[in-house]
Formats: sequence, C-alpha cells, structure tokens
Amino acid sequence: MYATLHVTREPGIARVTLDNPPVNVLGVALMTDLRDLLTALRDDDEVRVIVFDSADPEFFIAHVDMTVTPDSLAGLAATAPAGVNVFQALGEMLRHQPQVTIVKLAGKARGGGAEFVAAADMAFAAIGRAGLGQVEALMGIVPGGGGTQYLAGRVGRNRALEVVLGADLFDAETAERYGWINRALPADELDAFVDRLARNIAALPDGVIEAAKRAIVPADLGEGLLREHDAWAGLIGRPAAARLIGGGLAHGAQTREGERDLEGLLRHLPA
Repeated sequence: MYATLHVTREPGIARVTLDNPPVNVLGVALMTDLRDLLTALRDDDEVRVIVFDSADPEFFIAHVDMTVTPDSLAGLAATAPAGVNVFQALGEMLRHQPQVTIVKLAGKARGGGAEFVAAADMAFAAIGRAGLGQVEALMGIVPGGGGTQYLAGRVGRNRALEVVLGADLFDAETAERYGWINRALPADELDAFVDRLARNIAALPDGVIEAAKRAIVPADLGEGLLREHDAWAGLIGRPAAARLIGGGLAHGAQTREGERDLEGLLRHLPA
C-alpha cells in the first residue's frame, strides 16, 4: 500500500517503519506516504498510539531530499493547508494527530528529519547511535519545515539559535538535556522501553488519551510558521544555496558515506 513505509498493527498500536533507501531522505514519495498514512489513521478509533522507527539502523530520516524541485512538490503543495508550506504541513499534521505519536530514534535525523522528530508527541533516542541536527545553515538556508518553531518551544530561544546556527549533530544525551527529546536510553533498552510505554498508553481506559490531548494542546504556531517560511524562502533562491546544495550532492550528500558526517562534508566543500 505504501512505497516507503511498512505498517503493522497490534491492539491499539500502529507501528510505522520508514524505508526509503539509500538513506531515508524526506522526498516526495516519503512525504506523500506519511501524509496519506496520517490521514487514514486520523479517524481510526482502533489505533491509539503510532510508533515510528526506521528500517535503516543508521538513518531515521536523513533530511529533506536535496533534489526536490517546486514542480516535484506541486502535488503536495496543492493539498497543503493555507498558511503553511509543504514541509510545514507534514509537521503540523503530525503535531495535531489525535493518536499519541512516538518516535523511536536509533539513527540520525537531520533537517526535515529532525523536524519530524520534534513534531511528534514524544521521542526516545539510543545513546551512542542517535543524532539530531538542523544542518540547513551549511546549505545557505534556515529550517523551513517547522524546525525553528518546534525547537524554540522545546529547548528555548538561546539553544534553538545554537542548534540552527551552530549546525552541529547533537548526540542523544545532549538532546535529552536540552529538552529536544524525552529521554536518551541505552541502545539495547530502546525497543523494550518504547514498546512498554506504547502498550501502557494503548491500554488506558476509553477517553483518557483524548482528554489528555485536549487538555495539553499543541501551541498555535501560525504566525511563527509564516515567519519561518518567509525566512527560508528568502534564502533558498540565492546563489549561495544553489552552490552549497549542488556542491554537497556532488561530493557525497545523500550517499551512506557522505551522510555519516554531513556537517563535515558541507563545511569543507571546495570554494
């Protein structure tokens, strides 16, 4: 049913495994599948919790596909709500999903991948294996899929600026200390912890999840998302962005080897 997702179900829980080789970039196919899945589950009363993980042990979502174009995004753009771009639309769908959404992060998530993690209700990461980063500044742009707003809400303005402008990869323990994720766990304990939490939530009495999500509402980020989009749109068309994104692709971005140290690759592109 989905080209880039494997979906399994058990009582009360949908488990969604992202699988978009070679490095799980957030391209048109993966964004479309995620949108369609969240839409299909929205009114599914049998699913109370959605757990996201990756088929790739190294990469959860590498980042937005650096080869996407406005033409390739036209179909998604046509269905995006007013006031948000196609990347923000996905994050906002996830933030407002009626089910409890949990990310099990065992690998790296940068850019749009890190935005997806921050948009979920909860995220748990493997110590020594997981990494989070907003790498966009090294491409001559800023996050444009909700990252600036989600980060500021989770870690505060000062740390959000550190993440966005420092453009480093953060390990699980630092991300936990900053409040970017719920908890960092030993890699061999991650599966069992998330499974227990998901099953405990799914087993709650009728109405409890709905009441909690109605009481603890996502912040209204409408104005902030517009500011973010304007900031991103004002940079993406500049020559520096084209040079850095093109240079990154030419020197190994979106290959397994290049993505292992994408920050280093982008910082050391030939002039």
